[in-house]
Amino acid sequence: MQYAFDNRNPKIGRNVFIAPTAVIIGDVTIKDNASIWYGAVLRGDMDPIKIGVNTNIQDNCTIHTDYGCPAIIGDNVSIGHNAVVHGCTIEDDCLIAINAVVLNGANIRKGSVVAAGSVVKEGQTVGPNQLVAGAPAVVKKTLSDAQFEVFGKAVFNYLDLAQAHLTRLMPRSPK
Repeated sequence: MQYAFDNRNPKIGRNVFIAPTAVIIGDVTIKDNASIWYGAVLRGDMDPIKIGVNTNIQDNCTIHTDYGCPAIIGDNVSIGHNAVVHGCTIEDDCLIAINAVVLNGANIRKGSVVAAGSVVKEGQTVGPNQLVAGAPAVVKKTLSDAQFEVFGKAVFNYLDLAQAHLTRLMPRSPK
């Protein structure tokens, strides 16, 4: 479902999959080929949310902002199930894993990975090309090109899956 808030409407690009149970509110821009999965909530009621090309926001994610803290998510990003992204910047080619939390003012630089269950503190900068883990998140290592390719496959898997849902998802009729 999509809703305007204070005369600010979501702007949706081409070939975007938005699951029927996802909720998109207010000043939210979603670029081409992105996907917003079941139960995700993108709430642009305070500051803008921008979702890049080919980016996937997986099931039950929450993306929100504070006044003065927009949520800017780059191209080719995967945000894992149940992650919370709040008023921060996530640059291109990143993975925010399952149940991770990224707080206001944080900056996840290009090619970085936030491990499952990790918490990136307010104002913290990660990367580029770093793997962070823990609560609070600390740098575990710099990612090699081969490691980065493994994490990057999630984006392409979700591009294919989104296309399948765009073309084959049908409401079930009660019998």
